[in-house]
Order: sequence, then structure tokens, then C-alpha cells
Amino acid sequence: MFSTMPNTGMSSLKQVAPLARIEQTDAMSRGLRWSRILDQASLLGVWLSSGGGTLRVRAVFSVGQETARKGGERDMRSSVNSLSGIPALRERVREAYWKRRDPIIDDRLLWRAQTFRHVMHVLPGQTILEVGCGEGAFSRQLAKVTRYECPLTAITFEADARRPAGPPQAIEFLPCRSLSEVLEARRFDFIVAHDMLDKRNADSFLMEIFALLAPGGRILFYESNPWNFLRRFRQGIGQIFGRPDPRLLLNRPDMYELLSELGFIRIFAVFNDFVYAPLTPKGVWLLRNLSIIIENMPAFRTLAGSILVHAQKPPVPAHFPRVSLTIDNMFRRAVSIVVPCHNEEMNIGPLIWRLLSLYGDYIYEIILVNDNSSDQTGRVIDELATRDPRIKPIHRTPPNGVGRAITDGLRMAGGEFVLSLDCDFQHLLPEVRDLFDAVAEGSDVAVGSRFSRHSVLLNYPFMKIIANRAFHMIARLVLLTRFRDLTNNLKLMRREVVQNLLLREPGFAINAETGLQPLLMGYRVIEVPISWIGRGIDMGVSSFRVLKVGGGYWRVLYRLWLWRLFNAGPYRTLRRQSERWHRGAKSWSDDGSLAE
Repeated sequence: MFSTMPNTGMSSLKQVAPLARIEQTDAMSRGLRWSRILDQASLLGVWLSSGGGTLRVRAVFSVGQETARKGGERDMRSSVNSLSGIPALRERVREAYWKRRDPIIDDRLLWRAQTFRHVMHVLPGQTILEVGCGEGAFSRQLAKVTRYECPLTAITFEADARRPAGPPQAIEFLPCRSLSEVLEARRFDFIVAHDMLDKRNADSFLMEIFALLAPGGRILFYESNPWNFLRRFRQGIGQIFGRPDPRLLLNRPDMYELLSELGFIRIFAVFNDFVYAPLTPKGVWLLRNLSIIIENMPAFRTLAGSILVHAQKPPVPAHFPRVSLTIDNMFRRAVSIVVPCHNEEMNIGPLIWRLLSLYGDYIYEIILVNDNSSDQTGRVIDELATRDPRIKPIHRTPPNGVGRAITDGLRMAGGEFVLSLDCDFQHLLPEVRDLFDAVAEGSDVAVGSRFSRHSVLLNYPFMKIIANRAFHMIARLVLLTRFRDLTNNLKLMRREVVQNLLLREPGFAINAETGLQPLLMGYRVIEVPISWIGRGIDMGVSSFRVLKVGGGYWRVLYRLWLWRLFNAGPYRTLRRQSERWHRGAKSWSDDGSLAE
């Protein structure tokens, strides 16, 4: 969720002199429209060195529309670095900025690695290529958050670079001048890069990236935000005082057009990261906690330090890789999975297939609760039940309500552990293993948190964010305990916890009951960061409506307040686990361990 280079005008960069104008390059022969990209600026030469504790960059630009003369062409061919040297320039400038201007770079790269894992839903064995790895700081974090289970190749454009000392030996480190030079015959499931897209060579660079992707492979680029007017202002000031930014950023419309021309699909770019200079300890804390809100706030989100660019090489895979994530014997044949279903005929099949593929050895039963659906949900559930005896259908009659459906499913659950989740969660199932890890380490309840510092929200309705944060802020004050997000229907609970719940809500507010009751009773509750991606057109429509369901959440909060202070109200028979009382929910710390 965080950007490394806020595009603030490089104070250590010094312009030397402008030279002749150039509009075209020989890349035109590749069939791409360079005139669109180079009609404003083109690079004649780049010279970079470091010394005396300062960074010196000589970037020679020209602006114009006329065709280059032969003398200019000779100058370009003889320049210290031609267009093929731009990736090396971008890599050096970024690395220098990370070292000298970013005091929280280690934390930032850990956040980015977590974001990559959550957005891509990485599985063991999938191959990852990092382009422009520099000294391997991000490579280390990425290997860590993927549990060293994914082959990781790190490319630097410093052709003479030696292997950095920090990254694990399992990471393949390759210096090169161009990607095709060392990777021509290889293909990767994912490619990641930081601040590498430049207007002068974006089409040829992305063409190489496209060729290196396996069919269905995806890219995730963290790029400086060209729409940030603060960046533009500082860039203008730097230009006036002879300190220009040597980068030419690619704006979002051009980026979309170029990615589409090259054949990418599922393209999106979202504003990302508000933690950038000037930074103070209190400022970092505040910006980290506000980032998820501001990233989804209309107008204000354009102030983000970076944009997160995603694209995929066709075709979209028909099935996910079949990989088992079951490694802990304590869960084998011990987990009941409860899934409420209302008009979910498009989602049930993919969800069940992924659950059986990833966690088949853990599953004791899958309880599918058909909440009086008006489509073919009931028929689909019955067909699935005939194929696997562990799938147990419940067909409810009116009155409807997701709370009633979850209550019926939890009552029927017979496993030692109970996992409750929604039908549209199939994409984030790889991260569910974090919930199993948390319970294996001693927690009684593990909750998938959408609003932790490592969570990722894409296409999340802004009013739902405001309602969620307002409810949790007031709930913390009223209940005098700490937590971030306990109202998501992605929870793994021990059977004892489920048996002691008092569920009264017929609607979505039951998620507040299943989240807050265990915490207040004294069970060990941990919040695990997850991603949340809005439903696509192939996933149906959510029935959640803020104004319609909001009253139920406040009703739960009031009842819990009565029970907490006066042992009264509908929850008065809840059992306190006094000897196990905790002051609040735990969450993942920045290094992936548990923290208060």
C-alpha cells in the first residue's frame, strides 16, 4: 500500500545542457507507435556516477516535433547510454532515493511484498521475476512473505553487478543489459517491478515483459504517480533551479492504451501509498492508518505517492494450479466449513473446487446453506453433494437472512475447528492458510482483517469503508478494548468458541457477533491481513447494503455494552473466560509474527 518514490523533484540531480531534437528511433521497425510516446521528449544521452556522498546524474533531453537530423542520430548512437540504458538509469535513481531519502524503506518494501502476495494470491511453486532488483532489498522481503516456496529470479540492469550479500542463495540473481539477453527462452507466472516504466522506452520494455510471461501470467508494477499535483509542483521548482527529475513518467491513459495495444487484459491501475516525505515518526503512524481510507477516497486519492499497475497476459486460466496447502496434522479431517449461499450459482462451484484442491486433507465437512435462493443455487449445491459426501446441503425456507443461514450452519458443524466464509472468497483462499497458522500457534479465533496495515482493498465501496471504520472506532471506545476489523465473515474458530456464541442477529450484523463476542469473552483472537477485491461481472452482485444493515451493527454494540458493564440484556448468559482475558485482539506485526 505504500510508495517509495513520491516524485518530489530530485534535489541531488543536476542538469548540464540541452542538445539537438529527436522524435523517432529505430524501434519504429518493431511496429509500435513511438511517435506517440516520443513526441514530447527524447533522450540523447545519460551519464550517471556517484561520488563525494552525492548522486550526480546528467540527463540530456530535448522537446520538439521535427524529425532528427543525421548528425543528431550519430550523437544518439554515440551517447554514453542510449534508450536501452534507461532501465539502468531508472534502477540507479530509485536505489539512490531508497538509500538516502526513505527512512522506512525496509518496512515499505515489506508492505509491498505483502501487497504483491495478496493481490496475486501466490501459490507454492509459481515462478516470480523481479525486474530491476537493484541490491535485492525487495527480493528479500518477497522471498520471506512467500515462505521461500516460489522460485524467484531477480534481474538487475547493472551489467557488471555482483550478487548482493543480503538475498538468500535460493534467489537467482542475474545481471544483464536487456531482459532477452539472459531470459529469452524462459517464462514466468508473475513479474514485479518498481518505478521502471519510462515514457521513452515503455513500449519496447513492456514488449519484453509480455514475451516473458507464461500464458495467463500477470504483472504488478509499483510506479510513481504522475497525477500527484504536489509532485508536479516540486518537479517544476526543481526545473527552475536546475535540478530536473531525469524520469519521464507514463500517465495512466497512455499506460492503459499501451498495455492494451500489446495484448494485455484485465488491466487496472489504482492509487496507492500516502506514506511519503516529509516523514516523521508520528506522521508515518498516521499515514499508515489512513492510507486504506484515502486510497479509496474520490479526489483525494490522486495525492497518492504511487499507482499500482496490474495486467495479465491472455488467456485467463480456466483453473487455478492444483496445490495442497495442508501441512499441519492438527487440522486433518477436523475442519467444518460453513458457507451461506443466496443466489450464488456462479460462485459455489469454483469455491468448492478450490477448497478441495487447497485444503482437502483438512476438510471434515463443507456445509452449504442455501438461504432460499431464487436462482439455481439449490440445484448446484445438490449436484456437488452427490460428488463428495463431505458436502452437506441445508435448504432454508423463509424468512431469509445471512445471519440465520450462518447460525444454522454453525449449529450443524461437527468438526473440531469451524471456518466460516462467503461464496465470493474463492480468490483469497491461498491466504486462508494464515488463519490456520494463527490457530496452530495458539489462537482460539483467527479473523481475516480487511483493514490491517498489510491488507489490500481493490474496488471497495467508499461508503462501506467509512461505515466500517466508524463502527470499529466507536466500538473500541464503548467496549474499551483494541481491535481493527472483526466484522468480516472469514473466521476460523475452535469448536468450543462456536458452542459458546449467542447469535441473535438475522442479517449481516451476525458478523459483529461472531467477531466481538469471542474477544469480550476472553478468547484469544488474532486478526490476519487479507485482500478484498470487488466482485466482477462473473461473480454476481452482493446483497450487502450499508443503510439497510447498519442498524443491526449498532444493536449488537449496544447489547454487548449492556452485557459488558451490567451483565444484562440478550447476551447476559455469555460465558466469560476470565482466566484467559486479553485486553484486545492481536494482529500480525510487520515481520509477520504475532503482536499485541
